[in-house]
Amino acid sequence: MTIAGELAAFLTATKPADLPPLALERAQMSIASTIASAAMGLDIESSRIIRDLAKEHGGPAEATVWFDGAKLPAIDAAHANALASDAAASDDSDLRSIAHIGTIVTSTSIAMAERLGKSGLDVLHAMTLGYEIAGRIDESLTPGRMQKGFHGSVSTVFGGTVATGTLLGLNAAQMEQAMAIAATSIGGIAIAANTSWAREYHAGQSAQVGMQAALAAQKGFIAEATVLEAPRGFLDSLGGIEREEITKDLGKSWDIVTDMAIKLVPGGHPFHAVAEAAANAAIEGNVDPAQVASILISGAQFKDWHGPTHPRDLIGAAHSVVYFVASAIADRGFGWAHATEEKMNDPMINALADKISMDPNPAPLPDRFTHRHGGTVIITMNDGTVHRNTCEAPRGSGPRGVEWGDVDAKYRRLVPLSGLAADRIEASLEVVHNFTSVKSMSELTGLLLK
Repeated sequence: MTIAGELAAFLTATKPADLPPLALERAQMSIASTIASAAMGLDIESSRIIRDLAKEHGGPAEATVWFDGAKLPAIDAAHANALASDAAASDDSDLRSIAHIGTIVTSTSIAMAERLGKSGLDVLHAMTLGYEIAGRIDESLTPGRMQKGFHGSVSTVFGGTVATGTLLGLNAAQMEQAMAIAATSIGGIAIAANTSWAREYHAGQSAQVGMQAALAAQKGFIAEATVLEAPRGFLDSLGGIEREEITKDLGKSWDIVTDMAIKLVPGGHPFHAVAEAAANAAIEGNVDPAQVASILISGAQFKDWHGPTHPRDLIGAAHSVVYFVASAIADRGFGWAHATEEKMNDPMINALADKISMDPNPAPLPDRFTHRHGGTVIITMNDGTVHRNTCEAPRGSGPRGVEWGDVDAKYRRLVPLSGLAADRIEASLEVVHNFTSVKSMSELTGLLLK
């Protein structure tokens, strides 16, 4: 049996009742997080361009473009919604590899469920399975994928494919072909994602192509079923290792529980824990930013860090560990306000950024998953006093647990940016909390209209 075939057999045999309640709950949290991030990304130029193109293309009114109200083919609605969420750099990450799987499984599942008339439980089921397969495949690619230059979209596409295929009710043979089609469908160059709108473009394409793969398989399209494991195939090309782990112990645990992390502040997830450490050190030491002599960031994943010291836009800020740490020390925390140009131009933050260096001899990481671990921040004052703090994993992540209070706060902070009325914000959040009881996606999408 092929890898895709073995996964397909598991997927098509797994029913909603087989999933643990915590997995379904994490999927609900992913919905809230993705919608909130899309609200923040709605007016970003990259998001507007793709949304306008989708509306110009037109087609059957199958699914809703959130906060816009347009009804488009499900593929186009998912494309626009996924891109808007990813554009704000405020959605979710899988801590093993920083792939934004939640955005893809959320946007594709809700759009396809709108088209098909599926329930909330159907969506949560599809999301959990999609997340599982994308996570398992990307784990095999970690860390080689990034070293070879590929962005996480090469694995998140499987999330959209499996979620869509689950909602379509594909049989095992069709699901195997859907994953084979997805494996040969998308690229995504990491260096472009770190410096431009390409990051969110990749996310939109991942959602769109993933859905297309499942729909093509449903109609009988045939790809190479061995493409994952074949010589010069998907895993060979992207540096896949420990391939047996992809299909090992299926159903014993769920990646959406163990490894999904909800962003509770904007920007790259690898920097969230170290920003938390910086804020803790500043608070515990009652640090006066004007009296800081030097700041050291220690973590093996930061040793060869590259990124802007003084970012001037969201793209730069999202990829700057220096900006995260300097901001967290200056303001005793890092939050949504730090996505603004005002904060990026703050003289104190910029002064602290110039005092930051990376530890040249950090302790080695305990495993190959570079971004699963946090780091240490050491602040040395002008009088020689030293303040330090270590944070191993950020709030809102699988290792620390994800709390509804944090997710709700994010939703209430970001969704107003879309212009949605306060009563609709609260009503839509309540629908997400009760998603297992939702009979039609219109119960949610009907509230995401200004």
